[in-house]
Amino acid sequence: MAGTGAGSVAGTGAGPLAGGAVEGADGVLRCPWGNSAEDYVGYHDSEWGRPVHGDDALFERVCLEAFQSGLSWLTILRRREGFRAAFAGFSISEVARFTESDVERLLADTGIIRNRAKIEAAVSNARASLALPQGLDKLIWSHAPDGPSRPAPRTLAEVPATTPESAALAKELKRHGFRFVGPTTAYALMQACGLVDDHLADCHVRVAASGAQRPR
Repeated sequence: MAGTGAGSVAGTGAGPLAGGAVEGADGVLRCPWGNSAEDYVGYHDSEWGRPVHGDDALFERVCLEAFQSGLSWLTILRRREGFRAAFAGFSISEVARFTESDVERLLADTGIIRNRAKIEAAVSNARASLALPQGLDKLIWSHAPDGPSRPAPRTLAEVPATTPESAALAKELKRHGFRFVGPTTAYALMQACGLVDDHLADCHVRVAASGAQRPR
């Protein structure tokens, strides 16, 4: 999540949520942003950082990251079902057929973020996705970091906002005609879709994945 959302909160290195894992009301240690709003808890625990595959599924994430640019990810998360309804479940083939009348329809849809440039970018990005010879899934996952992961971050201050891989992914997407896909947005996409694991070292999601015991 670029801008001021969960992904960038995990990569800003500043502010009240820049520390280590914190205990939620349920006694579970999470990345600080994961406890900062009720809507974040389930998203943090069951979605963020889990591998996402499939062209349509990844197209949805690309679109939502673009809509989130400059806004809070919470704003997008709370409207996700509205976005899915408005954009035909993020079916690439369906969105690629959207016309100017669909753009006007979406500009009147209060269930989404009504930004003409971002709506038009979503339609354009669907068409760009259809034109990819290898598909969107293969393009995105080809930019996952090679080799061992970097050490688990202990605080959000240790999580980057961009990486060489996210810059390369953004460049490749733009080369194929995608819009609203800068390096920060691309890294937020990589975090959200499991290309990297930026759950903090003491976060229960990371601990469970490693089989380690919770620190005491």
